[in-house]
Amino acid sequence: MAVFFDTHAHLDYPDFAPEIEQVIARAQAAGITKIISIGTDLASSARALKLAEEHAGIYAVVGWHPSHVLEAPDDIRPALRALAQHPKVVALGETGLDYYRLPSTKGGTPAEDKTYQRRQAQLFQQHLEVAAETGLNCVIHQRGDYFADTLAQLQPFADRVRGVFHCFANDAAAMQRVLALGSLVSFTGIVTFKNGQNVRDTVAATPLGQFMLETDCPYLAPVPYRGQRCDPAYVKEIADTVARVKGCSLEELSKATCRAAEEFFPKLANP
Repeated sequence: MAVFFDTHAHLDYPDFAPEIEQVIARAQAAGITKIISIGTDLASSARALKLAEEHAGIYAVVGWHPSHVLEAPDDIRPALRALAQHPKVVALGETGLDYYRLPSTKGGTPAEDKTYQRRQAQLFQQHLEVAAETGLNCVIHQRGDYFADTLAQLQPFADRVRGVFHCFANDAAAMQRVLALGSLVSFTGIVTFKNGQNVRDTVAATPLGQFMLETDCPYLAPVPYRGQRCDPAYVKEIADTVARVKGCSLEELSKATCRAAEEFFPKLANP
């Protein structure tokens, strides 16, 4: 059986709490040997790290999601510096810019939108600074019309910090701009969707070794599970589609994606 990693999961979410052992067992049975659980705030990051401490095949990414920026401390850097020292913290994030649901879409004002965007940029900057200090990379969240802004903020750190643009759904030209910075992209179950041809086109154009696979579970379950809760085990269905699009074997895809993950997250070698 070809083995794969789930490089972006939210195992700390309440969806998984009642059956976390079964979720992990199903993933292992499907050949998913390592899972990276992603924090969305400090409490979520602590839960992800606890799971990593309790299970050999789980690792943690710690940080604060841009959608929750208004609840974030003014300076998250001290907390990130402390967490980054843990042997199973493999990166910082998920961080980035997200203008998809600005305050004005929920009755807020344009001034509140500007505050929200400014705080996202500040928090993203803090993640990048600590990543550069600690030698870790960043898991980057992107949604809405802000791809150029995200790249512009990452670029000054590109000689010290790599980013993985997770749940990548942009076109091949955008992918090439990410790779030009030495960063990577990562693909989810969207690649299996009937309306996901644009993502399949980007997958086809992305060189082996320059992308990773993820579920973003509990979201974005691939076909034939679409509409259900997504599990890490479903990386197998994502891999099946990606291998067909790339015209390669599952073994070739396994080697390329696992190597890319181990190079991007060097601490994955820690037991």
